[in-house]
Amino acid sequence: MQQSVVDFSMDYFSLKGKAAIITGGNTNLGMAYAVAFAKAGADIYIPHFTPDIDEVREAVEAEGRRVEFLQGDLTDAAYRKAVIAGCLEKYGKIDILVNNAGTGLFAPFEEYKDEDYARITDLMLNAAYYLGREAGLVMKGQGGGKIINIGSALSFTADAGCPPYVISKHGIIGVTRVFANELGKYNVQCNALCPGFFKSDVNAGVPQDIKDRVSAQLPNGEWGEFGQLMGTAIFLASRASDYINGWAVSVDGGFTAAI
Repeated sequence: MQQSVVDFSMDYFSLKGKAAIITGGNTNLGMAYAVAFAKAGADIYIPHFTPDIDEVREAVEAEGRRVEFLQGDLTDAAYRKAVIAGCLEKYGKIDILVNNAGTGLFAPFEEYKDEDYARITDLMLNAAYYLGREAGLVMKGQGGGKIINIGSALSFTADAGCPPYVISKHGIIGVTRVFANELGKYNVQCNALCPGFFKSDVNAGVPQDIKDRVSAQLPNGEWGEFGQLMGTAIFLASRASDYINGWAVSVDGGFTAAI
């Protein structure tokens, strides 16, 4: 029997003592990742754009973990550098980065404004690359780390009226594979976590006909709950996933398998 079989334990899934940056970790799915990591033992650093931080602060601290915040715009290079420096100052290291921050804007393709396309891709694709590269170089110096880029069911499909979102989420898979290839030799693993359609404030305003169409395509007909993402996020951030690198893991209830 290989020694690795004997050595394996459930501690491989622990994040005890780890420091994790989660962009946009103050709301929606980002908050779920932050709380998941806190439950697994990590301290949290949250770069955020909107000011609502009280709920996630309370949830993380309830798990006995520390959480720090820095408000700003991830499309600003100076702010990205401040995020890296701030986490290092607070915790002395960066073990995990989750590139989660994002936004979206629906409009007819024929009318989609160039400035909206540029703004959304700059945040959802370019900022993920720049911040991931900076964090990855810190991880290289530390001897290892985990980068999780948040993709989407729309990393593999396309939907009407949101070209920069779809293009950015496809691009996230490319960024993930580049990081895996460039940083893997330094014991830094990078994977994409690709959620499907989840019940959230963001999706509350989706027209009913679209909701019905999505539900009909889900094998069980049900949109996801945030808690159904938390186990996969912990897995990708933990030692248990050390030999998974450059891959995209879909948590979408079978949406992309069913089309």
